[in-house]
Amino acid sequence: MKAINRLSLLFGLMLSLSCNKILDVKPEEYIIVADDYYKTEEQLNAALRGTYAILADGTLYGGNILGRLGLETDEGYESYSSDLATVGDYTVFASDSKVLGYYRSVYRGINRANLLLESVDDPTIQIAQVERNHIKGQALFLRGYYYLMLASKFGGVPVQLKATRSAKTEDLQIPRSSLKEVYTVVLTDLQAAADLLKPITQVSAGTIATKSAAWGMLARTCLYMAGQPLNEADKYAEAATWAKKVMETGQHDLNASYQQVFVNLATDKFDTKESIFEVDFWGNGTGIYVNTGGSVGRNNGISYPADDTNIGYSIGAIRPSAWLYEIYESTDLRRDWAIANYYYTGTPRVKTFYTGGTPFQRYCGKFRRESETLLPKSTTSTPQNFPLLRYSDVLLMYAEAINESAHGPSTEANEAINQVRRRGAGLPVKSPNAQVDLNGLLYDDFKAEIKEERARELCFEALRKNDLVRWGDFYNNMKFILGQVPAGTSSYLVSARSYYGNAMPRDAVWPIPTYEMGVNRKLTQNVGW
Repeated sequence: MKAINRLSLLFGLMLSLSCNKILDVKPEEYIIVADDYYKTEEQLNAALRGTYAILADGTLYGGNILGRLGLETDEGYESYSSDLATVGDYTVFASDSKVLGYYRSVYRGINRANLLLESVDDPTIQIAQVERNHIKGQALFLRGYYYLMLASKFGGVPVQLKATRSAKTEDLQIPRSSLKEVYTVVLTDLQAAADLLKPITQVSAGTIATKSAAWGMLARTCLYMAGQPLNEADKYAEAATWAKKVMETGQHDLNASYQQVFVNLATDKFDTKESIFEVDFWGNGTGIYVNTGGSVGRNNGISYPADDTNIGYSIGAIRPSAWLYEIYESTDLRRDWAIANYYYTGTPRVKTFYTGGTPFQRYCGKFRRESETLLPKSTTSTPQNFPLLRYSDVLLMYAEAINESAHGPSTEANEAINQVRRRGAGLPVKSPNAQVDLNGLLYDDFKAEIKEERARELCFEALRKNDLVRWGDFYNNMKFILGQVPAGTSSYLVSARSYYGNAMPRDAVWPIPTYEMGVNRKLTQNVGW
């Protein structure tokens, strides 16, 4: 069934790009659509697939987000030589092509969602109401998520809630909304989406937006608003409410094995109890699947050369910091999975375990190409999905939100973080264990534990920079890691010193791209850029 759906998706995209009058235009690549565009259920679903497809763009989760945009911060750094002197090592300019690519792709996603929303309620379209609602809910969810992606990286941005149907320069002059106004759009869209979407048990796929995904993203958005720079502390209680809604569905639980979560992503197995929302990739980059793969494991895996074995080529772009390695207990099974305890060497290549050295030389091990079962393995793309929201994140958001709103953890907050900790130690998730459980901590100590636990559990999932910014820890943490980098001339050490040394306070947000400021003269630049 899944293969059939994906083949349908592929041909649906081909149809939408050829027969239905979608075309990209210069200079801004907005979509122009005829007024009578979406008139059937099939066309609505094709448009919806096209809206999801933006997530998999090479400028986003299909490539650059996976280690080439500097999002790892204190948990790790980008060490691939071609990304030096770019946003990849915090040598950021407003003309950076990766920053521009991110900005433009997200707005393409927003415009596609707007186009769909302007057609989905057309009473002439023959479609069951439950399906119409679900399509509308997914479009609202995606638009809200895309605005969340913009707000968390750029601050306030222009808000467009109607489709752009003209490439005229005067139609593109839209001033920036405030950060709070953008987040308000996110909250409005996600709340409306949650009322329309199906529960995850009815879709059985983590690549489709559901009520749980909307509630989880609402919790995330509220945490972002509660922290810097808005500091709306009342949002902590709201974050707890949304996270609790996910927890109370009874539809989610932690996979007993942390490692298996990522093996499932690599082998195309959905586990909707744990992985609530993820970006879909498949195929091996050949034949009709040439454009359906991503770079998960290729960009952010264990370095491996292009050869004829079935290990899988990886550039090994992400390496960990010593701080990340050291915050794990030796009994924490997550450490040697998230931070690979081996590398490949020799001819032919063999797995060689580290016996010393510094954690800075290791690789992100979370997304392992050796886990892939689809053969042959491509050097250009992989079938691994990428997680955007996991249940462990929901538990940690709930624990943090309770601690912040009540100025101290409750019994339920302790249990939420302890479930994550128990799983990390390979222990039964629901059984209290004095060896790993946190109990009796006051506000400050619990907050410190949350900050470290989020790194232990969610490292390399493109969430850390947003966390550090909202906590007000970004710059200080980057300079702390700089002080940990050993002396030496090895290329990875040079990369680490560059990455952590280049970071400045202004890097808490990216600059508005120079190109976009030339197109939209009403844009203003972020402070410091």
